[in-house]
Amino acid sequence: MYRACIFDLDGTLTDTLESLTYSVNETMKEIGLPEITSEQCREFVGNGAKVLIEKTLKASGDEELTRFDEAFAAYQRIFDKCCTYRVKPYPGIPEMLREMKEQGLHLGVLSNKPDRQAVHVVEEIFGKGVFDHIQGQKDGIPRKPDPTAVLSIAGEFGISPAETLYIGDSEVDGATGKAAGMDTILVSWGFRSRDVLEAAGPLCIADTTDKILQIIREKE
Repeated sequence: MYRACIFDLDGTLTDTLESLTYSVNETMKEIGLPEITSEQCREFVGNGAKVLIEKTLKASGDEELTRFDEAFAAYQRIFDKCCTYRVKPYPGIPEMLREMKEQGLHLGVLSNKPDRQAVHVVEEIFGKGVFDHIQGQKDGIPRKPDPTAVLSIAGEFGISPAETLYIGDSEVDGATGKAAGMDTILVSWGFRSRDVLEAAGPLCIADTTDKILQIIREKE
């Protein structure tokens, strides 16, 4: 049976596309480069803030990333203020988390979003105490899909990878769960197409939160 669930954040628990697009475009305006569309931002997220800014700069014409240091510093400042801008949980997520807590599951969040903002978003949207561990990208810890952080969280819970369900919305999450030896569910409501999710080879693709709960019950 599963004893823990560890979640990705953006595109999995929370719809953060508006906050990311807004923060990126405020950054581009500040340094005088063209803005990107929300669909471009959707494609660029998933590998951390630095990669997001790199891809945005290239899309905005700075192919050599000559403005990266300036843009990244601006983005960090802007996103720190705007990381909860129009952020909301996806339908059914609060209810699903409540049922998981009632079943006694340990709950964790592992995001490639910078740690400070990841913690702020989770606690602002879901409240403190819902998750037993919240972690974003930290210096010195490799970002997903490296399994170091997700294995560390499971270890903190005292739970083996075989007893841990990893849930995300991207090919990065699929690779993370696979590298960690954890059953992995990818959700269809996030930032990637179904073709991308299928190619990642998850245990299943969930179209609803009920599907996730069903898989947990079937494992009991």
